[in-house]
Amino acid sequence: MKKIIAQKQSLFINDAGYKQNEYLLILNPHEELRNKIKEVKQKFSDDYKAPNALWGKPHVTLAKFAQLEMMEERIINRLKIVAMSYHPIKVELKDFGSFPSHTIYINITTKEPIRNLVREIKPWQKLLKLNDDHKPHFIDEPHLTIAQKLKPWQYESAWLEYSQKNFTGRFIADSMLLLKRKMGDMGYQIAARLEFQNLPVNTKQGELFM
Repeated sequence: MKKIIAQKQSLFINDAGYKQNEYLLILNPHEELRNKIKEVKQKFSDDYKAPNALWGKPHVTLAKFAQLEMMEERIINRLKIVAMSYHPIKVELKDFGSFPSHTIYINITTKEPIRNLVREIKPWQKLLKLNDDHKPHFIDEPHLTIAQKLKPWQYESAWLEYSQKNFTGRFIADSMLLLKRKMGDMGYQIAARLEFQNLPVNTKQGELFM
C-alpha cells in the first residue's frame, strides 16, 4: 500500500512539472593531477577493454543524492554554511586499492579530514532525500575511482597488476563542487562551487531545517 502511495506521489511530482536532478558533491583535483589520472584511466580502459573507466572526470565523491530542482537553492545555501566553517583539505594519493570484485581506485591516505567533512554534511540529509527510493548516499571510505562495474575477469586480471603498481599525487581542496544532471542523463554540470573559508560559523541543530 505504501509503495502504491509513493508511486502516485512520484507521478504527481512529475505531472506537476517539477524537475528531478541527480547530484554529486565532490572534491576536485587540480588540472595537472586530473590529467595524470586521466592517463591512468585511459590505459586501464585500453588494457582491460573497460570503456567505463573513461566515464566522468577524476574526482573524490563526498555524497550523491537525487532531489527536486526547486530545492536546489536551499540545498546550496545549507552546504555553503558547512563549507564556510570548514578548512581547506590536503589530499594525499598513494598507490591503488580495490572493492572486490568490481572497482579499482587510487588510495587516499589522508582520509580523516574528508570523513569529518562528510560528517558535517550528514545532519542535512533530510534535505537531500527525495523519497524512500532515493535516499542520499554518503561516502565513508574516501577514494578516487579508476574503474567500476568491472566484470569478474576484468577485476581479477587488473588487480593482479594494479596491486603492485605505484602512484603518488596530492592536492589542496579549497572548495567542494556540487554537480547536477537531469535524471537519466550522462554528463554533469556544475551547480555551485562552495569554498572552504574556516570561519567560526555556528549553526544550532534545531535550526537546520527551519
